[in-house]
Amino acid sequence: MYYTKEEDSTLQLVGVPFLKSSSSNSRCHTTPSRITQREISSSNRRMFGAVVVGIGTAGWVRIRDILAPHQGSSAEKLTVKGFISRRSLDSQQGVSQLSVEEALKRKDIDVAFVCTENSAHEENVRTFLQAGKHVCVEYPMALNYKTAVELWNLAQEKGLILHEEHIELYSEDYKQLKKEVKGKTLLEGTLHFTGGVLKPGFGFMAFSGIARLTWLVDLFGQLAVTAATLEEDISKNYSKMTAKMLTADQKPLTWIEERGPGLQRVKNINFQFESGSLTEIPPSPRGAVGLFMQDLIHFSSKLMGQVSQEDIQKEKMRILHCSELADKIQQLCDR
Repeated sequence: MYYTKEEDSTLQLVGVPFLKSSSSNSRCHTTPSRITQREISSSNRRMFGAVVVGIGTAGWVRIRDILAPHQGSSAEKLTVKGFISRRSLDSQQGVSQLSVEEALKRKDIDVAFVCTENSAHEENVRTFLQAGKHVCVEYPMALNYKTAVELWNLAQEKGLILHEEHIELYSEDYKQLKKEVKGKTLLEGTLHFTGGVLKPGFGFMAFSGIARLTWLVDLFGQLAVTAATLEEDISKNYSKMTAKMLTADQKPLTWIEERGPGLQRVKNINFQFESGSLTEIPPSPRGAVGLFMQDLIHFSSKLMGQVSQEDIQKEKMRILHCSELADKIQQLCDR
C-alpha cells in the first residue's frame, strides 16, 4: 500500500476519544525546549518506543514506516510497541492493540503518533504530553490558535518534543514550486483548492485546509488577514471559503477552499511577479522517499537532538502563525 496524503486530511481516520480536560490559560513562550545535552547524548544511543493512536490510513502508514524505516536514517531509532483504536481489532502488520491506560503507563513507550480525526487531536496530544511522552501529530494539532499555544507550552514545560506533521512541504511538486518562486518579487497571487466533501470531525475549512495556508506562508512569509467569507449551500453539501491576506510588503494574496460533491481534488495557482507570472504548479516525478517517511525522519531527528533549536523554533513559529491566521479567518467567516 502506498499513501501520500497529499496536502489534506481528507481521510476517514479512526481515533480514540479521551475524557475532555479543561484548558488552562497560558501565554505563548518562545524559548527552546528544556532538553539537555546529556539527554541528547543518551537519545543517540537508545531506541524510542512508539504507540500509534488511530489506525486509519495515516496510522497504518505510520506503523509501516516505523517497521521498515529508511536505511541509515534516524527513523531506525523508533520501534513500534502497539496501536490504540476505539474498535477492538486484531493485530495490524504484526503489531498488537493496547489500551490507552497501558500506553500511558508503560515505561518502554516514549512517543505517541496521533493519527485520529482532527477534532480528537487536542485531547490526545494533551493526554500523552501530560504523561511525559513526546508527540507527533497530524496537522492541525488543534482547531483554534489558543489551544495550539497551550499545547506547545505544555510540551515546553515538560521538556518534550511536540511535532506537527506537514508532509505537504515535502512533495516534489511543492519543492519545485518553491524553487520557481524563490527570488521573485510578488505583485499579487491566488491559491484556489477544490476537493470533495469532508466528513464531520475535520474542523472549519481554514483548519482542515491549513496545508494550503502553510504553502503560502512558507513561500511568502508572514501574512495578515484582511477579509474572509464563507459561502454554503447545506442542501447540496457545498462550501466555499475565500480569505484575503497581505504580505509584509502589502501585496495581496487570495486563498480559496472550495468543496462539494464531484469536485476534483485540484490546486490552481496564479502568482503575478514583477518578472512574469506562474499559473501552474510545476509537475515533478515522485521522490524516492515517501512523504510520511521524510516526516518520520525529521521527527526522529528532533528526538535525537540532530535538529538545531533555531530550526525547531522557526518551525514552531510558522505553525503557530498559520494557526493564528486560520483562527482569524474563521472568526471573520462566523460574523
